[in-house]
Amino acid sequence: MGGSRGLGKAIAQALVAEGARVAICARNAERLAATAVQLGVEGIVSDLSTPGAAAGLIRETENRIGQLDVLVVNTGGPPPGLFADLSDAAWRAAFEDLWMSSVGAIRTALPGMRARRWGRVILITSVAAREPVANLMLSNSLRAGLHGLVNALSREVAGDQVTVNALMPGYTLTERLQELQLDATRLAAEIPAGRLGRPQDLAAVAAFLASDPAGYVTGQAIACDGGLLQSI
Repeated sequence: MGGSRGLGKAIAQALVAEGARVAICARNAERLAATAVQLGVEGIVSDLSTPGAAAGLIRETENRIGQLDVLVVNTGGPPPGLFADLSDAAWRAAFEDLWMSSVGAIRTALPGMRARRWGRVILITSVAAREPVANLMLSNSLRAGLHGLVNALSREVAGDQVTVNALMPGYTLTERLQELQLDATRLAAEIPAGRLGRPQDLAAVAAFLASDPAGYVTGQAIACDGGLLQSI
């Protein structure tokens, strides 16, 4: 999901390199088509903020490439804002886009995984889910809730050999950084590794979580942040 650029594109590319047959989705049809050709994957236009779109996306993916063994939920970040500035409409839109699209996709993909007794569900969240970031009230709140979903759901499906994990990117060189108008030089100075992340850094961890050797890793929220998080 969200595979036409940034982290989603990098993860798709990493999975293709591992031999997976991959489908990506995005709402921008032109950019999606270009990325699909570049990576050699299926491209499916989908606006995940629309109710029911995520479930339809999973069904269309299965129609095109067959059984779905690995689901990467990557919805992108909601707009910035302080609590006092956010309307009820903004909260509902973010909930639909970030939360319900995740639930809809997972709910539709899980039955097949459980029946085949093998599956990987990976949610791309953010370090903001563990240590809130200023001016990102919507992301701070909803992504933290997704971590609760990850841990609780992992316990329900572990016996069916399905893993569910969250992957938390730190500050990474993607379009999202530009959209938030963040100072890359200043941010890099705050990161123990001394640099911002590359999309490929996160993609490598995602590819491992999608693999057979990662079958005993589940219910976790794993940071790929250059040491930024200070919490234990």
